[in-house]
Amino acid sequence: MILPILGLCLASFAISLVLTFAMIRIAPRIGFVDKPGLRKIHVDPKPLGGGVAIFLALVLPMMVGLVVVNRFGSQIEQHFSGKENIAALLSGAHLQTPLSLGMLAALLVLHAMGLIDDRKSLGPLIKLIVQLIVAAALVIGFNMRVLTALDNMLGMGRWPSVIVTVLWITAITNAFNFLDNMDGLSAGVAAVCTTAFLVTALSIQQWFVAATLALLLGALLGFLVFNFPPAKIFMGDSGSLIIGFVLGILTVRTTYLRPGQNFAAGWYSIFAPVIVLALPLYDLIIVSIIRLSRGKSPFVGDTNHFSHRLVARGMSRRTAVLCLYLITACTSIAAVLLPHVDSTFAAVLIASQTMLILGVVALLEQHPLRPS
Repeated sequence: MILPILGLCLASFAISLVLTFAMIRIAPRIGFVDKPGLRKIHVDPKPLGGGVAIFLALVLPMMVGLVVVNRFGSQIEQHFSGKENIAALLSGAHLQTPLSLGMLAALLVLHAMGLIDDRKSLGPLIKLIVQLIVAAALVIGFNMRVLTALDNMLGMGRWPSVIVTVLWITAITNAFNFLDNMDGLSAGVAAVCTTAFLVTALSIQQWFVAATLALLLGALLGFLVFNFPPAKIFMGDSGSLIIGFVLGILTVRTTYLRPGQNFAAGWYSIFAPVIVLALPLYDLIIVSIIRLSRGKSPFVGDTNHFSHRLVARGMSRRTAVLCLYLITACTSIAAVLLPHVDSTFAAVLIASQTMLILGVVALLEQHPLRPS
């Protein structure tokens, strides 16, 4: 299955690369640019529209794939008779078609909202409400929940797990939106996280999730060619909202248990996405606390992010971005191992390692920044 998954990634990468290059040329002509401002680190207008490239590089192959699977799936399966993994992927894609269409509709709504916001600010409350509605529609409409053990534990039916799932997806969506504060940061950290989730999905044979992750990874890498500092183009909210939402959905859809393993034996593996996304979630929480403590909305941008503090300590912006890539990779490697450990003790060690890494991050953050 590695070759088909790699093929999806390469296809998405090529689409993203071409479309990003095109948007660099088109965006300035139509006035779709990010102008310098109070909190902006660039001094010249930068083309927006990278989010368009990411969105289309993810959505177009997915739509083509769904058409092929549902129209020619049986013929393809007969051609690859004896290939159990191919059959499993086709079967999974066919069964997940309704959810895929729902996810595509949700992505379209968020992308359109992001494009409008990139043109003219909608305000944080409107964006948050739309995110919650879209996430709730998918979770309720497709019974897509995490921590279903809460259903019986609290005696309140499915609603506690529904609420947790909606909040989780919304939190991840905003975490990557918050990270979009330096060239190459949000897309690069997302690419590291996506790679970790892809390796995990392949290792536990979650083929449909792996295929979608491969498309996302290709889209991110194609965009990063032009977004890595110094960036030639920005993604805007039309891209960052898409990235976080897709990762939120796919982390919910992944089982994280090895084939044949029961939940009682590997319950700790459900924390794998939290460990992979430890840094984005940490930054989201800390920045929100700082803003609230100053009487400001957590959704109003400032320069209190971890990346800004590293620059304040003397790092170049490129070095700061690479530092966050490496920290994310450290937690991600631990998370990839988590579904494959056979004892609670080993799982505790992995969790402890993640906490120690975040401890180092907390120490590095101890640099005063001007109120903003």
